[in-house]
Amino acid sequence: MRDNPLDIAAKIAKELGIGAAQANAAIELLDAGNTLPFIARYRKEATRGLDEDQLRRLTESLERLRALDERRATVLASIEEQGKLTDALRAQIDGAQTMTVLEDLYLPYKPKRRTRAMIARERGLDELAQQILAQPKTAKTLAQVVQPYLNEQVSTEEEALAGARDIVAETISDHAGVRGALREKALRWGLLRSAKIADAVDEKRTFELYYAYEVALPRLKPYQILAINRGEGEKVLRVHVDVAERDWRAAVEQHFHADRRSLMAEQLEMAIVDAANRLLLPAIERDVRRTLTETAESHAIEVFANNLRGLLLQPPLQGRVVLGIDPGYRTGCKIAVVDARGGVLTTTTIYPHAPQNQWASALETLHKLVKAHGVSLITIGNGTASRETERLAAELTRDQDELYYMIVSEAGASVYSASTLARAELPDLDVSLRGAVSIARRAQDPLAELVKIDAKAIGIGMYQHDVDQKALARSLDGVVEFVVNRVGVDVNTASPALLTYVAGIGEKLAQNIVAYRQTSGGIGSRAELRKVTGLGARAFEQAAGFLRVIGGVQPLDATAIHPESYPLAAEVLKRASLKPDAPRQEREDAIAGLLEAQPVSALAEVLGAGELTLADVLEQLARPGRDPRADLPPPILRSDVLSMEDLQPGMRLSGTVRNVVDFGAFIDIGVKQDGLLHRSQMTPGMALTVGTVLEVAILGIEIERGRIQLGLP
Repeated sequence: MRDNPLDIAAKIAKELGIGAAQANAAIELLDAGNTLPFIARYRKEATRGLDEDQLRRLTESLERLRALDERRATVLASIEEQGKLTDALRAQIDGAQTMTVLEDLYLPYKPKRRTRAMIARERGLDELAQQILAQPKTAKTLAQVVQPYLNEQVSTEEEALAGARDIVAETISDHAGVRGALREKALRWGLLRSAKIADAVDEKRTFELYYAYEVALPRLKPYQILAINRGEGEKVLRVHVDVAERDWRAAVEQHFHADRRSLMAEQLEMAIVDAANRLLLPAIERDVRRTLTETAESHAIEVFANNLRGLLLQPPLQGRVVLGIDPGYRTGCKIAVVDARGGVLTTTTIYPHAPQNQWASALETLHKLVKAHGVSLITIGNGTASRETERLAAELTRDQDELYYMIVSEAGASVYSASTLARAELPDLDVSLRGAVSIARRAQDPLAELVKIDAKAIGIGMYQHDVDQKALARSLDGVVEFVVNRVGVDVNTASPALLTYVAGIGEKLAQNIVAYRQTSGGIGSRAELRKVTGLGARAFEQAAGFLRVIGGVQPLDATAIHPESYPLAAEVLKRASLKPDAPRQEREDAIAGLLEAQPVSALAEVLGAGELTLADVLEQLARPGRDPRADLPPPILRSDVLSMEDLQPGMRLSGTVRNVVDFGAFIDIGVKQDGLLHRSQMTPGMALTVGTVLEVAILGIEIERGRIQLGLP
């Protein structure tokens, strides 16, 4: 029985802690083909303000429940076709709330490969098995009970009993109640044990912690689960889940209990032990390992997504001419100077490090480039030779007050350099120099540059290659989509990669937009977007509010106000006595005065508008096109370099979060090695994201191991 839409909405509402009407409205909008960003931003009245994170979780729940319903229909059809669907079983299946429970109920009826129980049934031993299960009291001897089941295929008493026990063992193992109870006990009380395989090679002793490891399942951390899985996959570790006999017996004996007064008591006891050891415990171990892995992967993906969100939301450093350095030793440091809009001014290669050691020459080259092009910022990729190159930059900036440098992540730069997009953007540049261009642009606008790279190649988080790659890609694509649409996109300068993530656009339309603006000399208004091939009414509705036209014929096109709300915006401007292109301070004062005279709720009623929609319009009219990244602290710019030898316990430094993991955060404090702020050093409820700037204190330095322990001042 498939749940009706209202039932699904009610379930989701309860699960997410929102109203059923909110859930139902969101489901209807999604089913009508609306995108998440569009619903979150421009359909707040319908959903009563559900944000994008709530809508994403709602979408995941909706897909899960609908998949459950589809599977439920398949299961019911299969059992009915077998002629075994009773009213009681149908009720159980209809009431199954998870896929695990549903599959447990289906297991006895699911087509299997040929089993020992099947062979026993073919030999006519099913009735004997039912007697073992029923535990009858009888005056007959065991031989007398078994005699009717002997035939050409079953010649002895023991053979008959063994076959019957095989049927009983499979019946016990397939019982939904037994499986559910045992799975619950295993997850609550089970132990995971890992041991090093005797002749396994682990050169770097990566998995040494788990060579002889034992832990209760509830105490396992997600990163430990993934590490153990990797060790097992690399054939270094042997892993086993142990469930105590008292626990598996308790689960079985809730439904199958030997009666000592019965002739068949011993047979049932033998079947129970066989079921546990041969069928039930191995199956539950697989289930438990799968559950643990799914939980760990989900957590790892969430951490990765949060880190990516923080990275993409780092404030841009606009209006600067930037010199990007892709560091290297033997092949030299690749240099690219880009103008304030990211256009390439010049490129070259310097060789300050071994084996050439042309330090003075490299310094002179950089000095000339800075002076010739008015460079105010140097960006250095954080890969090989980055800290040695930082010394070069520090020497260059030391005597120049308006020149700074910063270290940026170069993750994915090589992927971008060899991509089709890079070839199209920088066709005249060698692959090795394209990476330097990307490194320079990452400071100017991290979002615009990083969307050109597969999010999985950016390398933030832990065990990214060990998780479900489809789930990871879906999550990360969702993050990129969320950030792109939250920030907005200049339709006349955005790359095809950036445009692809705009709600309602996609890859093909992104290419069409770029092609149109190239042939038409630019897009002068949002309305002109309708001329783009393939961009119909639906795509325009979904995308228009997220596409900005700067300096166009309609000032509102540079804001996040959707064209459908232009009449409302015009009425507000009229009431505030404002022109659409009025200066910012004048706008803020006028909108503030309007709200002092009449609160949003009253003004919305007068204008016949939704209160949430009006609030968004008022905000955009007061501060049109505001970049939400501007509210975050800017990245740290440096003019001198530190080494680990310069650090002292108790020293306070400003740092930037580079990676967040389960046990803490790695923070760039301006030395070669990132420091670790352990979870134990954080305040309760403290949440850090990539790009967060904070002050930290040095707790300890281990120079020989390259470790820095950090705390909060």
